[in-house]
Amino acid sequence: MDAEELLEKYAAGERKFHSVNLSEENLQGLDLSEIDLYNSNLTGSDLSGTTLKKGNFNSTNLTKASLKNTKLNSVSASSATFYWTDLNGADLSWSNLSSANLNYANLEQAKLTGINLSSAKLIYANLDTADLSGANLSSSDLSVASLVGANLNKANLSKADLGDAYLMESDFTLANLTEATLIGAKLQNVKFHRANLYQVNLSGMNLTDVDFTAASLQSTNLIKSRLQGANLERVNLRGANLTNANLDGANLRRADLTGADIYGASFIDADLTGAIMPDGEIYKPIASEVEIGKQVVSLEKVISMTRQVINTDQAPAPVGPYNQAIAASGQMIFVAGQIAIDPRLGDVVYTDDVKKQTEQVLANLEAILKAAGATFADVVKTTVFLADMNDFAAVNAIYAKYFPEDTAPARACVQVSRLPKDVLVEIDCIAVV
Repeated sequence: MDAEELLEKYAAGERKFHSVNLSEENLQGLDLSEIDLYNSNLTGSDLSGTTLKKGNFNSTNLTKASLKNTKLNSVSASSATFYWTDLNGADLSWSNLSSANLNYANLEQAKLTGINLSSAKLIYANLDTADLSGANLSSSDLSVASLVGANLNKANLSKADLGDAYLMESDFTLANLTEATLIGAKLQNVKFHRANLYQVNLSGMNLTDVDFTAASLQSTNLIKSRLQGANLERVNLRGANLTNANLDGANLRRADLTGADIYGASFIDADLTGAIMPDGEIYKPIASEVEIGKQVVSLEKVISMTRQVINTDQAPAPVGPYNQAIAASGQMIFVAGQIAIDPRLGDVVYTDDVKKQTEQVLANLEAILKAAGATFADVVKTTVFLADMNDFAAVNAIYAKYFPEDTAPARACVQVSRLPKDVLVEIDCIAVV
């Protein structure tokens, strides 16, 4: 079927055109409201400026089609393909594009109010300055997509993948980002006013000057995140992990940090007026001994402990008067000597294989370091104990896989007359974070 035949039948009142081939056809500037093109092929077709509202495009292929400024409001296009499609300025408000493929599509300045894009693929899509207010993007894949200046007010992005996406200047006011992926996303000048970021992983991310006013960051992973100058006023940070995070100069007025882990976090010049601290007490500024009358943040109040016991069930439980690791002074982590006990079995493994025992020992060390918010890259000193120094070369070959020569920590290696449970090797370490 060509465009001429379709238009004749449409003018005669026909609306159902299932599985037709209209690839490369020119249908621009027409009124084809309520047309049913289910499972049709419109690849490369020109529908720019056309009115297609309330149409049926379920499973339709619109790859590389031109839909610029097209009126597609209230259409059904579930599982449709819009790969590399130009939808610049198109109106897709209140349409259903669930599970659609919009990879590399151009949706710049598109009107997408109330659209259903649940489980849709939008990898590398361009949504700059698009209006996605009230949109359903749950479980959608927006990795590496560009949403610069986009309006996502009240949008549902639960479990959406926004990894490495460009979100600068976008507005997520009242948006739901529960369990969304944001690792690697660019968040400069983003607004998260009253947004829900429950259990989102923001570890190590640059959140400098981001506005989280009254947002929920409950149980959020903010380990080593950079929050300098961020606006966290009235934010819910209950149970959040802020280990080694930088909150210098941040606004935390009336924030709720009940149960949060702030071990090793920096709060220099942060405003904690009226904030509820991890111990449940309201923060009260303490006068500086140097400058009486000037209220400054007291690190003794913010960081209530200088020593922390580290325990994880991913490594063997202690069998004597010691802990798996101690993180001290907010910087150093002392990991107890580990032997080849598999924590799943609770017993020594590979009794006659020193290489495999070394692998298990290093796996145990890694689990404990991870529980303390550290990695092998943070280790500054190790001690290796051998039952037989003739095993040194074999142990060293495995050890070198975990500690590259150019960044390896200081090390001591000694032979001892006997090791616990008659194992062949034991290693302890000290890390600094």
